[in-house]
Amino acid sequence: MRNILFGFFLIFLGLQVNAQPINEKPENSPYEKHLSQERRAVPYDYVRQADVFWEKRLWRVIDCRQKMNMPFTYPKAPFMAVIMDAIRNEGLPVYSALSDDFSEQIAPSEIFDKLEGTDTIYTRDPVTLRDTMIITQQIFDPLSVKKYEVQEVWFIDKVASRMLVRIMGIAPVRDVYDVNTGEYRGQERLFWIYYPEARQILANSNAYNPYNGAIAMSWESLLEMRFFDSYIIKEENVMDRSIESYATGVDALLESKRIEDELFDREQGMWSY
Repeated sequence: MRNILFGFFLIFLGLQVNAQPINEKPENSPYEKHLSQERRAVPYDYVRQADVFWEKRLWRVIDCRQKMNMPFTYPKAPFMAVIMDAIRNEGLPVYSALSDDFSEQIAPSEIFDKLEGTDTIYTRDPVTLRDTMIITQQIFDPLSVKKYEVQEVWFIDKVASRMLVRIMGIAPVRDVYDVNTGEYRGQERLFWIYYPEARQILANSNAYNPYNGAIAMSWESLLEMRFFDSYIIKEENVMDRSIESYATGVDALLESKRIEDELFDREQGMWSY
């Protein structure tokens, strides 16, 4: 009887060993890394509408040229590449660049045709005066996205007696240049993604950790911990205008700082010492 049980144990052990996945190409690491696939986005605490007595919606810009924001343009895994992969392979919904209320969803094919489609150029031979059509394939470089717009809501929960912030959307922004002259034409917002729909995907995507390579920091953690530098470009107002519509240069930065100080003063004003 003991030999029979031992035989069943060996068969069971063999099945468990065979059931383990075999990596045909092991990761370039001295140990197995699998924690990023096991992470889960922690649900927010439930907040009743009746418990929120103050709220403000803001739009800010993350400039990847700032030193603190360099993980967004890490060459091996830029943030834009993570977003594009989520749209292509994970089915992440995409919303129009003009729809910051996420009411107009667009097909992912529109984004890929715009960024990775073909471009047609006509050239004229100066001798024969014949037009020649040249079709080129556009190659999208994720590192060409240097800025990200972030829409967020700040509110005060009177039950928790604290001010909270929730990111609502993220929009990549790139510079636009004239195809023929190379002249700078301005900036273009490509699309919006609704952050609550992307949280779990970002929780399973690693961001570069400049302080400790052993700690795999996710993009969701980076954003939730506010591990980025930014400046405000708009606050909700009765005219729905952005800061650049009434201030430029240093004045725009001072206006952004004023709004940040108002947030800080309102939170500090909740307490009496």
